[in-house]
Amino acid sequence: MQHRTATLLIAGIGVLAALLVAAVTSVPYVTLLPGPTLNTLGKQGAKPLIQITGRKTYPTTGHLNMVTISYIGGPHTDYNIFAALRAWLTPHYAVVPQQVVFPTGSTQQQVVQQDTEEMTGSQQDATAAALCQLNIPYKTIDTVQATLKGKPASRVLKPGDQISAVDGKPVNCHNDLVSMIRAIKPRSMVTLTVVRHGHTMKIKLKTADVQGESVVGVELYPTTFVFPFTVKFNIPKIGGPSAGMMFALGIIDKLTTDNLTDGKFIAGTGEIEPNGSVQPIGGIQQKMVGARSAGATIFLTPASNCSDTVGAVPPGLRLVKVSTLAGAIRDLYAIKHGQPTPTC
Repeated sequence: MQHRTATLLIAGIGVLAALLVAAVTSVPYVTLLPGPTLNTLGKQGAKPLIQITGRKTYPTTGHLNMVTISYIGGPHTDYNIFAALRAWLTPHYAVVPQQVVFPTGSTQQQVVQQDTEEMTGSQQDATAAALCQLNIPYKTIDTVQATLKGKPASRVLKPGDQISAVDGKPVNCHNDLVSMIRAIKPRSMVTLTVVRHGHTMKIKLKTADVQGESVVGVELYPTTFVFPFTVKFNIPKIGGPSAGMMFALGIIDKLTTDNLTDGKFIAGTGEIEPNGSVQPIGGIQQKMVGARSAGATIFLTPASNCSDTVGAVPPGLRLVKVSTLAGAIRDLYAIKHGQPTPTC
């Protein structure tokens, strides 16, 4: 009996020690959960979330909500196996490898910085896409950061050059610089309109052939834009690019008399390009839950994310599949008039 008691005592101490170690040992996972959702047509504090000055705007109704995800865990936190198990057992939470949110070697500060930069970029791209959709002209600036040694541009272009046209066709949301270069037959002559130190010049060169595609051999800074009026976003500390489509729809609703929502509570997500194409995002399941919890009944979903929504759509939420900004606007008109829309 004493031997059995000693064995049980030792085993109990071992289990307790293991539990203590598990409680203080971080695991390389992160919990994703529904985050805040904000109405792009509404206010953030005392200011409109989307504030437009220098251009006439119109009253709006309803909701065009952006949605977000939050996370628990990350490098140098006390996210342990018990926290992961609790999250795994909680509906609408997801437990993912830490590198999904924090690429190997990155810190929380670096990830926050990157997310902030992506949010700023998405706001610029959303404004560009909205104005492009409304045929409001603006200036697109592609600036040379560096030229690649041995490539055609290295002989004639310099860092700081701004390329404004290809063979006389202006660089804009309908014709981006890279696509226009790629559309040229390799080893063909091309004329670039370049602004250098405020002076405009025409530069001719022959494109190179890289795996069957035309290239000139430049590295560009991120594209910037000069808009004819000011669009300001009053957003709290939220990062990432996935609100782009909803920003663009909010801008369009404010600049037109169309009333895109017809008073309905619509939410959605999707990264947007200046040409209006809608790209997939992460955390779609948590974002749907956050939208429905806030009151949304319609959710605009990037077409490429449809497979991620299977079996996870909250009751009462209608998904509308979108791949372009123009398509999203057509879908909103269809909803307003009781017509069918594409779904996942």
